[in-house]
Amino acid sequence: MPTGSKLIGALCLGILGALVAELTKPQFPEGTPFGYYTFVCGGFGLLIGWRVLGARATGKGLTDSINNGITAVVAQVLVTLFALSSYEMIAQSMRYRYSDLTEALRGVIEIGGGYALHLLSTQVLTTLVIGAVLSGVIADFAYRHWR
Repeated sequence: MPTGSKLIGALCLGILGALVAELTKPQFPEGTPFGYYTFVCGGFGLLIGWRVLGARATGKGLTDSINNGITAVVAQVLVTLFALSSYEMIAQSMRYRYSDLTEALRGVIEIGGGYALHLLSTQVLTTLVIGAVLSGVIADFAYRHWR
C-alpha cells in the first residue's frame, strides 16, 4: 500500500544512489563505458527505499530512524553491487571467460569486490553515511505527517 514514507524513502535513496554513482565514476579506468550505470544505481535506490526504508519507518524517534536509514543504505549497496557484478559476470561469460558454474559464481564475488573498492573513498563513504542518516530521518518525518 502506498504511503508517504515509502514515497519519500524511495526518492531519498534513489537520489542517493544516483549521486554515489556519479561520485564513483572518476575512480574507474579512463574510457570505461558506463551506459545506464547511474540509472541502475538510482533505480535500486528507488526499490530499496520503497521496500525497506519506507516500510520500516515507524515514527518512534531519532535513533530508530537513523538505524532504518543505515540498514536501507547497506541493503542498497549490497543489492546494487550484486546486480552490477552479476551483469558483468554474464557479459564475461558470453566471451567464454568461465569454464564452469563455480568459476562464474566466484567471478561475481571478485567483480563485486572490485566494485566495492570504488566505494572506499572518503567522499563516497561520507556521502553514504550522511545520506543514510538524512534519508532515515526524512522518511520517519514523512511517516509521522503523511499516514
